[in-house]
Amino acid sequence: MNAIKHIIAVASGKGGVGKSTTAVNLALALRQRGATVGLLDADVYGPSQQIMLGIADGTRPEQQGTQYLLPIEAHGLKTMSMGYLVTEKTPMVWRGPMAGGALAQMLEQTLWGELDFLIIDMPPGTGDIQLTLSQKATVAGAVIVTTPQDIALLDARKGIEMFNKVQVPILGIVENMALHQCSQCGHVEHIFGERGGERIAADYGVPLLGSLPLALAIREQTDAGRPTVIAAPESDLAARYLQVAEAVENALANAGGSAVQQFPNIEIKDD
Repeated sequence: MNAIKHIIAVASGKGGVGKSTTAVNLALALRQRGATVGLLDADVYGPSQQIMLGIADGTRPEQQGTQYLLPIEAHGLKTMSMGYLVTEKTPMVWRGPMAGGALAQMLEQTLWGELDFLIIDMPPGTGDIQLTLSQKATVAGAVIVTTPQDIALLDARKGIEMFNKVQVPILGIVENMALHQCSQCGHVEHIFGERGGERIAADYGVPLLGSLPLALAIREQTDAGRPTVIAAPESDLAARYLQVAEAVENALANAGGSAVQQFPNIEIKDD
């Protein structure tokens, strides 16, 4: 882990806002910009990156010695996921400490090698996985993914407040499903509300890293195992993800560097 320059958590307060899709496209966009990138699927209960990356079912990571795992490479990314360790039909019926332990093992016992960025696709919510990550590694920053919908924004605020409590800087907001443009007539509708990402970014004084439309192509490409940045690199959608990657790099440059720590940094407060 000492060879990882920046750990970035991609998080959301609730599920269904496109967090995993954003995480994989951000990782691929950073790689396209010349970085060496790893991707860790920390959603222990519902891993999806193995499908989005087109990894065949039954693919298992190789062991190095008795303790370490070699990451599985896909589209130039070094990846690890609970989806590689269980079958698609295996439910993870675990209590929180077991899930946190699984994250710690994938994070610390994967031989990542030298990385410029390790993107961590976080599960929704503010529970054990988030706390484990904040204790096991110094996270360079968090990217919060939301839709403009008021309910999603409410949960996004909780996610921001949680990262503030564990002293993880917020790099910015990615607004997903910001608008929908009809493929037949070109009419634009703000199905989930309008400018919600701008409002929450302004409230917390963080940048709006990018805004993505509700687009059929994004869903089709990730379901097919070839995310947008790989499937349509010259498209407007890919350009938007590349802009998000550039904005993340700029936010990190402004926030300063971050080194990985090997031991928990636990702080107890009355609140």
